[in-house]
Amino acid sequence: MISYLKSTNGRIHRINDAEEGCWINVINPSEDEISFLVSHYSLDPDFLRAAMDEEESSRIESEDDNTLIIVDAPLVVKSDNSITYETMPIGIIVTPRHVVTVCLRENPVISELADGMTKNIHTALKTQFVLNIMLRMSTRYLQYLKQIDKINDFVQQQLRKSTKNKELIQLLELEKSLVYFSTSLKSDEITMEKLMRGRFLRLYEEDQDLLEDVLIEIKQAIEMSNIYLNILSGTMDAYASVISNNLNIVMKVLTSITIILAIPTIIFSFYGMNIGPDAAANGLFFANSIWFPLGLSLFAASVVAFILWKKKMF
Repeated sequence: MISYLKSTNGRIHRINDAEEGCWINVINPSEDEISFLVSHYSLDPDFLRAAMDEEESSRIESEDDNTLIIVDAPLVVKSDNSITYETMPIGIIVTPRHVVTVCLRENPVISELADGMTKNIHTALKTQFVLNIMLRMSTRYLQYLKQIDKINDFVQQQLRKSTKNKELIQLLELEKSLVYFSTSLKSDEITMEKLMRGRFLRLYEEDQDLLEDVLIEIKQAIEMSNIYLNILSGTMDAYASVISNNLNIVMKVLTSITIILAIPTIIFSFYGMNIGPDAAANGLFFANSIWFPLGLSLFAASVVAFILWKKKMF
């Protein structure tokens, strides 16, 4: 899908066709749309295909008069009553006349700009517009990181009540999301630092300030993701130890019960069917009554149970 947008008085609105200084938003283009973009706007097809590669890492490069900037943006994926966080590449192609954004799926960063929810956006100022996209992206990272921290706190409260596989799997998903965020943010930081040198895009004084704000936000997001990742890793290790300790306690109790129940079995195995009027010939004490082996079993089991209790086996 290809849409054309342009800003008027700092607010973005849709237009019917490409104009000087407009923004061309491309989402999951077909082969025909790719051919159209290449032929009408002289875009490099390799730039377009690189932006649609889900495994593409953040980078910046120039060829002829076009500059490609690929950044990893955060994304929320909802499925089966669970929420996971991922990253996806967004390709930003800066041409002498337009700014073209290319991505495989709808992204909240692009959608908010396209819907006119952000003020003071000027598509004609191409460098400033690109930096505004990156600023919105870094802000979205911080927002999602705060959500991950809240979800982590909620899951930990549930785990204190009862340890279930569902909560543990959710913690693993959060840990994986933080790894994605941390890796993508570091790549984005390197791209921003290359952009700051001014070799790929011309930077004015206002652009320098905006780029510094973007770098500050990204560095803060990197620090937050690393802190949350360390906390979550420590939490996972702690709960793994708790689960292992609970299993040891259960096994200890079951072993104690098995020992206690084995004592009557051993005693009655000596007596068994030998109990009766003629059982004295077998040399067993009080073999003519069932009460003696029964009482002996209860006494021995009680003594063993007391010993195990003193040794804190219960």
